Formats: sequence, structure tokens, C-alpha cells
Amino acid sequence: MNNPKKLNGWTEPMLLSLFSSFQSASSNPSTKAVIITGTGSYYCAGVDLSGTIKPMPPSKLHDMIYTSNKKVFDTFLKFPKPIIAAINGPAIGASVTTSTLCDYVIASESATFLTPFARLGVPPEGCSSVHFKYLMGEQGERMLGDEAYAPTGREAVEIGLIDECVRDEELERRAVEVAEEWIKDEEKIKGGRSHRGFKDTEFMLKVNDGESQDLADSFLSEKFLGAQAKFLESKGKTIPSLVFKILVATRPLWKGLYKPFKQ
Repeated sequence: MNNPKKLNGWTEPMLLSLFSSFQSASSNPSTKAVIITGTGSYYCAGVDLSGTIKPMPPSKLHDMIYTSNKKVFDTFLKFPKPIIAAINGPAIGASVTTSTLCDYVIASESATFLTPFARLGVPPEGCSSVHFKYLMGEQGERMLGDEAYAPTGREAVEIGLIDECVRDEELERRAVEVAEEWIKDEEKIKGGRSHRGFKDTEFMLKVNDGESQDLADSFLSEKFLGAQAKFLESKGKTIPSLVFKILVATRPLWKGLYKPFKQ
């Protein structure tokens, strides 16, 4: 992921490039495993809403959020070859949850993991509503709840979020070693994708579909719009904050222009 000026946040062009790269790696017989990492000091700041969501009718926006979110995580779930996530710095939101759908996760000592969904007024995504509990138990609830616990690389190993933490300068070398170990281990390859031990891909795909519906519904809710207005205002982004405030104020006029998945 190579957009350090945006902290490798996922814009529409980056997502299209990511999908293309996964598709190419999937069909290339010489590619046996994939390593995903970030350029610069960040792994990924999550989805860049300003770079992915454009003004459009509510019904179209609702459908776009559902379709796009589902595609991101389906891409990781359906990919047929081992994926190693090399977390080189802070990871936020969807970049954290997609990493848990990989087969092995290594982080540098400068990495942190933040999933502030509750604070932003949105539900869990990336299968985290079930996968975090499977991986971490109560610590997963801390990450997904209002506390938004953000473990460091070392802490993430202790709670079960990731597999390994190494010094920053060792990350790339160690990621390549792990990829080569996977390639040599025929039993692992024959066993298919592991998603950090949760092998029921079909179940995970159903969870992702349900979470994507919930996410699309929540993005047009008063709670989410209000939370975004407060968040942007706290960052000094007055004009974007005002846009969300206007959406909250006018919501009674347009909320009937789309049909939520769940009433």
C-alpha cells in the first residue's frame, strides 16, 4: 500500500489497485504466497471516506457502501493462496480486520491496532463481530467497544490478535521467511486458507454479508452522521463537519429515499 501522504488510507484508486493485485496474484501460477504491507510510517489508516464516498442519491450511496464493503473482505476471504500481513506501523479500522483474515500476521514494534467502530457510530466489520471473540475473547470486546483499546505490537501478540512482533528493521525479512515457510509446508497449502485458525470460510462470508448490510444502514443513520460531524470538528475540519451537520438536520427529508436492509 503506497500512499504515505494519506497514511496509506484506502481511497477508491487504491482499492481498485488492491483488487487488481490480488486478482493477478491469484491467477499467476508462479505466485505461491502474498505479503501485504505499507509504505512509510503507517501500515494503513483505514478507509479514507473523502476518497471513497462522493455525493449521490441516498439509495445509490446505501447500495454502494454495502457492495464495496462486502467486496473488500470477500477479496481477502476468497483469495486461494496464503496471505501474510506485515504491519509496519499504526493500523486502523478495516486494515486491522482484513489482517485478521490473513493466514499469519507479523507486526513491527512501532505498530498499533485501532478499531474505533463504536466511537464512530458504526457496527463491527470484516467479520470482527465473531472473529475478534474467537481470537481474543474479552480483549476483542475491548477493541470493538467504546474503550477502543488499541494494543501495541507486543500487546497484540499477548492477547492473540497477531502471531508475532519483531523489531522494525526485521519486519520485511521475517515476513519473507514466513512466506517461504508456508510455501514449503505442503500440508498447510493443501489445508487451504486458515484465517488465523478460523477455517470456515463459507460461514465468514455470510458474516461479512450481514455486517456489510448493517454498515450500509448505519452510514445513513443519525448516530453515525452526528459522530462524524463531531470527529471532523475535533480535527479542525470545519467545512466537512458542517456538511455532516447539514445531513443530520435534513435527514427527515431524505431518509425515506432509501430502504434499509434491516428495520
